[in-house]
Amino acid sequence: MTAYNRVVSFCAALLLLIECGATTSAAPKASAAPGKAQLTVLYDAFGKTSTMAKDWGYAAFVEYDGKRILFDTGNNPEILAQNAKAKGVDFAKLDFVVMSHRHGDHMGGLTYLLKVNPTVKIYAPKEGFGVYGSDLPSSFYRKDESLPPEQRYYDGAPPEVMRFGSAWPGANLQLVDKNTEITPDIHLIALVSDKPGTLELRELSLAINTPDGMVIVVGCSHPGIDKIVEAAGTINPRIHLIVGGFHLVVSSDADIQKIVTALHDRFNVEYVAPGHCTGEPAFTALKKTFGDQYLYAGLGTTLALTASQK
Repeated sequence: MTAYNRVVSFCAALLLLIECGATTSAAPKASAAPGKAQLTVLYDAFGKTSTMAKDWGYAAFVEYDGKRILFDTGNNPEILAQNAKAKGVDFAKLDFVVMSHRHGDHMGGLTYLLKVNPTVKIYAPKEGFGVYGSDLPSSFYRKDESLPPEQRYYDGAPPEVMRFGSAWPGANLQLVDKNTEITPDIHLIALVSDKPGTLELRELSLAINTPDGMVIVVGCSHPGIDKIVEAAGTINPRIHLIVGGFHLVVSSDADIQKIVTALHDRFNVEYVAPGHCTGEPAFTALKKTFGDQYLYAGLGTTLALTASQK
């Protein structure tokens, strides 16, 4: 082998080692997102703005990697329309919508959204006989073949799958019952509440794998904000930011502190931007623990989702 060939072979081997080393990391990281990486709060009951109407409920407009996402639709269609107009958000240009759960203060504005954009894809939790529609195998009910046909469902010959309508016929609803990556680096976390009052309620959270770690957008956190963070951590254990409702609005001080400590010490959450049903005492507790890493997220606020946008 000539000296020249030996040099070429050495350089090729060195380049291969560098490339292999670059692919090894402690946690998966998303590629840098071009354009905007931000969230704007369109619906909530507190805030500094005087051009937007405050009301109990939640909606947020998320922009990431060229995608325009509406997360929840608030409580009232007229208020959602007013607030979207105040922030210059055009629902006709959405890529998709995420409905966190079936409570009215999160889906009340859906009628306005569908007037503006009737064909937009809407991800919603899949529940048996749910308002977003559902389907079940006909094997779910017991049968009695001794009955005459007129006393049997479907004359004793039901379809293999029974499909049930939604409160919004014609809407482009895609029902989700498991954790799903809907587009590169953008995931839906699907969990079920085991809490009294919301037992078996299904809820979706939005989890975005950014170069800085996971950004989690939550509606009401009925399954538990700690469980949502834990599930998102299986995608990337670095939790950069949590935005939305933590559902501590009626919790005791002891229960609030337990969750706050878990977010800060166990999950090492870098930033929190609580809103909606988090609750005023929880705002105080989170601010005390997170300090400068507590971000104000009142109505009309726009938050950067990555360091490059700050």
